[in-house]
Amino acid sequence: MGLTIGVDIGGTKIAAGVVDEEGTILETYKVPTPPTADGVTEAICAAVSEVSSNHTIDAVGIGAAGYVDDKRATVLFAPNINWRHEPLKDKVEQRIGLPVVVENDANCAAWGEYRFGAGQGHEDVICITLGTGLGGGIIIGNKLRRGRFGVAAEFGHIRVVPDGLLCGCGSQGCWEQYASGRALVRYAKQRANATPENAAILLSLGDGTPGGIEGKHISEAARQGDLVAIDAFRELARWAGAGLADLASLFDPSAFIVGGGVSDEGDLVLDPIRKSFKRWLVGGAWRPHAQVLAAQLGGKAGLVGAADLARQG
Repeated sequence: MGLTIGVDIGGTKIAAGVVDEEGTILETYKVPTPPTADGVTEAICAAVSEVSSNHTIDAVGIGAAGYVDDKRATVLFAPNINWRHEPLKDKVEQRIGLPVVVENDANCAAWGEYRFGAGQGHEDVICITLGTGLGGGIIIGNKLRRGRFGVAAEFGHIRVVPDGLLCGCGSQGCWEQYASGRALVRYAKQRANATPENAAILLSLGDGTPGGIEGKHISEAARQGDLVAIDAFRELARWAGAGLADLASLFDPSAFIVGGGVSDEGDLVLDPIRKSFKRWLVGGAWRPHAQVLAAQLGGKAGLVGAADLARQG
C-alpha cells in the first residue's frame, strides 16, 4: 500500500495529513473543530478531501479520543464529542469512498512512536501521553494490543488513590488526576498559594496570583529556576514514575515512551520520572530496567500513527 491519510481530531482543530511508507508527512490540511458531533464528521471528510486532491490515496486512519470498538469502526464513547456508539467508519467511508480505520488517538500516537520515533528497535513498548489527561498504548511482540473489546490501555483511569480526587470519568483517585497537565497546574497553584515567596518568577509570568498560573508559566518559570515550578514538576514526576513501575510489573517492556505536552520539557520532567521509576520498581536492584524515553514525534505522532495503521488495514 502506498500513501495513506492520518486524521488527528483535536479540541480546537482537525488535522489531516498525507503520509508515506517511511512515516514522512507530505502534506497537511487543518480545519477548526466544529462544536457538534455531526459537524466533526463533516469536517473530517472535508479535510480528507482537501489534502488528498493532489495525491492517490489508498486508505484513511482516524485517531479519536475515546473508546473504539474491536472492529476499529465505531466510537463507543467519546468524552469530548457527543459520540455514543457512533459508526464513524461507515459514515466517513460513504462520503469519501476510501477504506477507513478508526483507532483511539493515544493508540495512534503510541504506534507512530513505535514505528517511526523513539520506539524503533524495540518489540515491547508501553507509551504514555502526559497531556491535559493521561493516555497510553501497548505494543507487545510488535503488535498493538487493544484488548478483547478494543478499549485497553486507558492508563489514566487506573485508580491509584482509593477515594482520591474526583476524575472527569466519574471515578475517584485516577492516575491522571496526579500525573497530567491538569495535575501540574494544580500542584503549582497550591504551592504558590502556600509559599508565594518561593514562586516570585512563576507569579510574575501570570497575573500575579496563584489563580492565574497556567501550564506555560510553570515551564518557563522552572527553566528560570523558580522553586515552586520545579517542585510542581517533581511532584508530577513522582506520580508518573511510580505508575510506570506498576506498568512494568504488568507488561515488562524494554522501553517506556513518554509523550504529550508535558514531556516537551525534556529532562526537566524525564529525569525525575526516571528516578521515581527506579525508586518504585519492585525488585529493581535485581532485575533489568526498562528505558524511559522521550517521545520523538511530538504532536505529529497521532497523525502518523493513524496513517500507518490504515496502511496495515
